[in-house]
Amino acid sequence: MSFHYFSLTFSLYFLSLVAGATSLTAIGATYSPSTTATHLRPPSPERISALAISLGMNSVRLEQPDPTTVRAFLYSNTTLLLNVPNSLVPSMAANRSNAFQWLYTMVVPFFPRVKISIISVGNDILESSPENSSFLLPAMENVHLALRDLGIRKISVSTTFSFINVITSFFPPSAAQFREPALGNVISPLLQFLRDTNSSFLINVYPYNVYRMRSEIPIGYALFQEHAFGFRDDLTTGVRYRNLFDVMIDAVICAMAISGHENIPVVVTETGWPSSSGDAGEVDANPAYAELYLKGLVRHLRSGIGTPLRKEGVAETYIYEMFDKEEKQGTAKQNRTWGILYPNMTNKYNIDFSGLTRTISGGRHFWVSLIVGSIGLSLL
Repeated sequence: MSFHYFSLTFSLYFLSLVAGATSLTAIGATYSPSTTATHLRPPSPERISALAISLGMNSVRLEQPDPTTVRAFLYSNTTLLLNVPNSLVPSMAANRSNAFQWLYTMVVPFFPRVKISIISVGNDILESSPENSSFLLPAMENVHLALRDLGIRKISVSTTFSFINVITSFFPPSAAQFREPALGNVISPLLQFLRDTNSSFLINVYPYNVYRMRSEIPIGYALFQEHAFGFRDDLTTGVRYRNLFDVMIDAVICAMAISGHENIPVVVTETGWPSSSGDAGEVDANPAYAELYLKGLVRHLRSGIGTPLRKEGVAETYIYEMFDKEEKQGTAKQNRTWGILYPNMTNKYNIDFSGLTRTISGGRHFWVSLIVGSIGLSLL
């Protein structure tokens, strides 16, 4: 056994013992823009802001922000995560003036009267726009430097990855690594940027997709349903996993540790469970399972137990998504529905999403938010 392997194993074991700092658990949702193509009567931005408050959510992720929607959160206690569209990444990388232009439209007129915590430069570019992956880090650097030139130091800059596209395998979590060539070309220098700027690693995590890919995973394990024998042990770290969500989060933490960056905060930008699907074969995409997942997720985030390798746990979680798209009459249902609200903005589930402040001794403050991800894994 090499010294490096022993050192890494000890570090991961140490992570499983260390407690974190005082943190604010924030549960939020992703808002995808409503148009006449998705809703007969698209809700106003003010309605979206009011809905977030009524749901007890103190964070909202704007997938495609616009000034009118950002303005609707003026003087509220809701914190925003803004996403830069993938199409703008090359131009932002080429010239910092393009980063300034976006900031002058989306941030400068509103901050700090609107609480903006993170800007994600692109979303899952490695999958959706791989030809633009080389522009990712230069674009992030230009947005970061533009913010500093504007005197704004409380907004961090990152980008969002999809779990399935960047992690090789997720069980045992201690064996997880980032995929090549993304690791050398994109992720390694990006992790260094995140460390240098005190930013977070953003990732989409979907236990539903992993469960569908691996038939040996019990449905209860994916839905936070604890049973006497519903666990898997990581023999390297000696820790026990009782739900699939923790397995996936700790796989990300281990992949960063292997890359030499075990202390970078993790934000899960998307997570959820579909309540229906256009594919009749997806029988597990139903309202009962979706409600079990969301209730289990909220309960787990509030428990204060964190994950086995990160005791301070998930500090910020974005559920995908705020409400369903509206089905047009006479058209066949094609897509999965992920919303926690119906298209008419009424509640789909009986869940209290309000956040909770908790204190854990020692350590440092980590932010974690959730996302989409599906991946292959050997649990047995």
